[in-house]
Formats: sequence, C-alpha cells, structure tokens
Amino acid sequence: MASTAPEGFRSGFACFVGRPNAGKSTLTNALVGSKIAIASSKPQTTRHAIRGIVHRPDAQLVLIDTPGLHKPRTLLGERLNDLVRGTWTEVDVIGVCLPANQKIGPGDTYLVGEIAKLPRKPLLVAVATKSDLVSGQRMAEHLMAISALEEKLGIRWEHIVPVSAVGDDQLDVLADTLVSLLPEGPPLYPDGDITDEPEETLVAELIREVALEGVRDELPHSITVVVEEMNLREGRPAEKPLLDVFASMVVERDSQKGIIIGHKGERLRDIGAAARHQIEALLGTPVYLDLRVKVLKEWQRDAKHLNRLGF
Repeated sequence: MASTAPEGFRSGFACFVGRPNAGKSTLTNALVGSKIAIASSKPQTTRHAIRGIVHRPDAQLVLIDTPGLHKPRTLLGERLNDLVRGTWTEVDVIGVCLPANQKIGPGDTYLVGEIAKLPRKPLLVAVATKSDLVSGQRMAEHLMAISALEEKLGIRWEHIVPVSAVGDDQLDVLADTLVSLLPEGPPLYPDGDITDEPEETLVAELIREVALEGVRDELPHSITVVVEEMNLREGRPAEKPLLDVFASMVVERDSQKGIIIGHKGERLRDIGAAARHQIEALLGTPVYLDLRVKVLKEWQRDAKHLNRLGF
C-alpha cells in the first residue's frame, strides 16, 4: 500500500469539537461527501466516534466524529466524556467549531480549556461555522473574539477558517488547511472506503436520527437503537436483492414508548418508512425494515444495560 502513495503524501486523523449544534456533524458529512454522521437539531445526538474518510490525490484525511463534551448527569454521560477525551489524545488536528451566529460563551471556553489541559496537544484550527448566517461585520468581530482565546487560554491556533457547510463556502479551504497539518505518510485506509464503522452501526444511527426528529424534548437522551439482525434474504435472484433489517428502538419508560408509537401506530410507521429510505440510499439495496420499540427501565444509569448496548 505504501508504495502507491506519491511523494509528500499526507495522512492522519482530525476531529471537530464544539458545543451542541455547532455544526460538527454537518461539517464532517460535507467534507466526506456522504452521510455518515448524524446531524440533528437535538444536542447530544452523536454517540459513536464515527470515522469519515476524505480521499484526495495528495492526502487521506480521516475525520472522527465525537460526541459533544458536556457536564455528565448519568453514567452514559460519563462514558461519553471519557470517549471524547480519549479521541482527542489520538488525533493530529482538532477543528474547534465556533458558530458565527452565537457569541463565544462559557461552554466554548470550557471546551478549549479542557483541550489545553491535555498532556499531548494536537494542532488546533478554529472553524467559524455558519458563516452564511451573519454579516461581514459580525464575522470580523467573531474572528477577533476567536483570536483573543489564544492569550486567555494559553493555546495557539494554527489557522482560523470561516466556513458554511450548508452554503458550501470555504470547505475546500478548510480541507486544505487540515491536510497541511497532517504528518507525511501512506494512506491508512483502502481507496473508496468512506467509513470504517460497521454497517449495522450506521443503520442504527440513521434510525435514531429519524426517530429524534420532531419528538418532544424529553426523548433524545433516552433513545438508542439496536440492530438485532441484518442479512440479505435467501432465495432471491442476484439482480433483485432484499436486505432484511430487524431493529429495536430502546427507551427508558412506557410513556416514551407511547410517544414513539404514536396514535394508532402512525408515528412508528412514519419513522420506519423514512428510515428505510435512508438505509436504502446509504447501502444501495432495497430494504425490508422490521422496527420495534422496547422499554429498558433507566438504561442510561445501569452499567449492565450500558455494556449490553455497547457503551
């Protein structure tokens, strides 16, 4: 593999961090060009470090999508935070997402302060996201405030890049910037891979994303999805494959189960239909989706349940 890499080829790992809704997952998806990380209006939607891979003639950039760091209220929260800090120490570059339409607040300062405490510090790039939502003057003020964090927190920005993932603005500049900070070396993954997550994980995340949209605020943290079984149906002709997916949405209380199922099962049917379309688009195969709802009382606080669900 190494012999195929041209002179000066760079490869390495980067991750985006930021407050909830700072645009981390949207940015990962835009750079990879395929939907691999959950992007939802609910905070705390990402639970697995999903890796997206950007292939270029001169480089391979592996993006790790981490959960947001937050003050934990449950055992699940503590485990997610450990996962985040673990990821930070393994990457070459961290892109800190600071949305231009919000002032830099205590949450941002806390986050960058935590990175500053790491024994081995990755290189830092400040990413001023959502540039499409603000005026030039507001952006100038925002960039000044980002610069001021260097002295305040004792860090150093290698670059500060304004971007809009939605408006496709400066994404190429951001990609070039991240690549320029990677070490020289051969590709880490085969050409054509966009993620090294098992397909079951991606399918589970897609179902969860669909289930979260438009649900009342009490639900987001309490829902996880388990793909029990995923196989091509036997006895089908090769040109007419069908993928059987059996999945369960796991919640903590009967009342939450009722919310997901909806009036006469309507909501569950809608979730199933929308999720099936997305899985088919992701995997390029017709899908039969069997979707159920299970209640596991207080699963976020129970170590046994967490271990069984893969946290």
